Amino acid sequence: MEGDKEIFVSVDVEASGPIPGKYSMLSIGACVASEPSKQFSCYLKPISEKYIPAALEVTGLSLEKLSTDGLEPTEAMEQFKTWVKSLVREDETVIFVGFNASFDWSFVNYYFHQFLGENPFGIAALDIKSMYLGASDCTWKETRSSEIEKVVKPKGAGDHDALHDAIYQAELFCLIRKKLMINNKKSTAS
Repeated sequence: MEGDKEIFVSVDVEASGPIPGKYSMLSIGACVASEPSKQFSCYLKPISEKYIPAALEVTGLSLEKLSTDGLEPTEAMEQFKTWVKSLVREDETVIFVGFNASFDWSFVNYYFHQFLGENPFGIAALDIKSMYLGASDCTWKETRSSEIEKVVKPKGAGDHDALHDAIYQAELFCLIRKKLMINNKKSTAS
């Protein structure tokens, strides 16, 4: 439809554990999927002292360092909301895109509602793993990024830095969409 433009925003977070509230969101990385140079990134002060050692180990983040260097959660979410809203005009929709979106979405949604009372993404998220599963003849196990990479051949890679991972996820998302469009054109031409 004319005027119904969708802006897909790839979002990744790093957290101190598996669930929001009990554990803290430590960093947010985001970019426009079709224009990864449009980026947002920040580190947050922890809201809890609880953590899973492996979660901190994989990110290299420190609760102590973030307690002094991170943004207050309200400020971080306000900055993120301002950035998200700057991407769209009145006739456009911004869509949260994540790789294993249920994890990232749970933290982002919780923090937006807890600290600002609203989520500029609305109530839904697009999951790249689910999109890939629906678009291919594969198993859930084959929706791992390492398996998807074999098919779509991205140039980038993830490294557990929220912004780097958001950029990598954006590339996967765009390559999968491109593959879907090519397959759709082939099937309609037959």
